Order: sequence, then C-alpha cells, then structure tokens
Amino acid sequence: MRRLARENDLDLSRIEGSGPAGRIVERDVRAAMESGTAQARADGQQADGAAQASVEAPEQPTSQQAQMQGFQPARIPEPTEAPGTTLVEPTRMMRVIGERMTEAKQHVPHFYATVEVRMDAAMALRKQLNAQLEGEGLKLSVNDFVMKACAVALRNYPNLNALYTTRGIELHEKVDMAMAVALDQGLITPVIRDIASKGLATISRESKDLAARAREGGLKPEEYQGGTFTVSNMGMFGIESFTAIINPPQAAIVAVSSIERRPVYDENGEIVPGNMMKLTLSADHRIANGRDGALYMSEVKRTLENPVLLMV
Repeated sequence: MRRLARENDLDLSRIEGSGPAGRIVERDVRAAMESGTAQARADGQQADGAAQASVEAPEQPTSQQAQMQGFQPARIPEPTEAPGTTLVEPTRMMRVIGERMTEAKQHVPHFYATVEVRMDAAMALRKQLNAQLEGEGLKLSVNDFVMKACAVALRNYPNLNALYTTRGIELHEKVDMAMAVALDQGLITPVIRDIASKGLATISRESKDLAARAREGGLKPEEYQGGTFTVSNMGMFGIESFTAIINPPQAAIVAVSSIERRPVYDENGEIVPGNMMKLTLSADHRIANGRDGALYMSEVKRTLENPVLLMV
C-alpha cells in the first residue's frame, strides 16, 4: 500500500484509515486515488512517520483459522538464484496490468458463457468482400466480423455495454470497442469509437492502424482509454478455447478462439465439413445475470451465422 500511494503521489498522513484502530488499508488508498484527495505536497514531503506506521498489511488468518477454513495464505517466495536462472524485473506496465487483473479477478464476480459458431457464411462473405477491396489494399479479418457482430448484438443488451461506477451502473448507448493488443512488455486495448455505426471496411482500417501504432508505442491516451466493451482474440495462435478477465470498470469481454475445420451435420442430417469457432463471454454478475449472457451470446452467434445482418 505504501508503494501504491507513492506511485500515485499520495500523502498517507492525509488519508483517514478505516482498518482496526484507524489503520490505513488498501481500500482507503484506492478511495483516495479515485477522489483525488490526499495528494502529496508540492515540495514532495510527506508526514511518513505515523502514517506509514498505521498502514495495515492484508490480514492473514491464524494457522488454526486457516486449517478450519481450508485456506492457505499466498506467499510470494524469494528468488532461488539457482544456476541457470535469470531474474527479470517487471516493467511498470507489467506491474500495473498485474495489479489491475488481480484486482479484477478477486473483486469482480465473473460468470462465463460459451457458444460455438459455424463460420462458413461469414468466411464466404469475407472472401467476396476482400476480392472487391483488393484494389484498395484492404483485407478484412475474421476479428473485424466478430467485433462488428458483438457491437450490433449489444443494441438489445445495454447492461453488457456498461461500466460499474461508484454511483451505480452507467449504461452506454454507443459501443466504444476496446480490442486487446499484445505487446512484448504487456497488453494494451486501443478503442474503436462507436463501432456499431461503422462498416466493416472502416473497422478494418481503424483496427489495423490502432494495432500498428500500439506496437510502436504511438497511441495517445484517449485512443486506449474509455472503452465500454472488449474483444480479445487469440485465434491466430491456434487457441481452441479460453476465457478472458474483465477489464474494469467494463461489464464484459468476449474471448475469440481459432476457427477449426471439422465434420458437422447439415440441415439434412448429412455429415459435411464445417468451419467452427468458439466465443466465450466473461461478464460481471453485479451488472448482468446468466440469462442476459446466454441470450446475448446467442444473438452474436445468430449474427455471425447470418452475416448479411452486419451489412444493414
């Protein structure tokens, strides 16, 4: 908590503790971060003595309590420094991502819903459109179709295009789609604004431009902040299925897996080759329930299997 306060220029002596005997706990530091209070003085000095002494480390259960609860407190080990090992210091980006994802996984009640989508029609339409766009040097990706389908389906499920805030659930009319882009030192989520109102070609241009500049470190803060919904695609790595961690304060994220060609049944009961892809929704149970998630993913599936709906 002292490190968290130091990284955010907070003066611990100006934070009121809510822990036992008035000690400062992590929630007090995070509340000060959100409210903008307790900023350190301009001269950089802090009244550290009493404040630091009052900072409370996370309480660990006693050994008897741990045994009764079947709980073993996590302990981060010291490096072994054994021969053949290398110690890598996490970058600031890696630390921030780790803290955010740990907090999200611990404090956001995730639930999951997976659908398997037959992508034959979408791939046929993609091939047709790419032939028409070849002269412009543009090639639509499968992810362009998925992001558009997710955005279109959100029109009927606004509670999944929402943010969990200190004053309640904030529903958004426009879908500002964040797309996860992997970097060597972490992850960043550039945002395509009002994606549901844009055509596939525009989405493709914007997504490629944002991803390229993200890898070069050329994005402005407003280009990777403020998303209302996220899509994370690992299909290009051959991943058959995965679940993603919600990016708070967003309500949901969709994990996109690879397309697998395998035998399926057609409408006549005959076995034919089919291109199948799994999509998994992770959603915040404080904002949406299982029924919402199931119906939403069914709508995404219906849209991708009838991709002409993306053109209207």
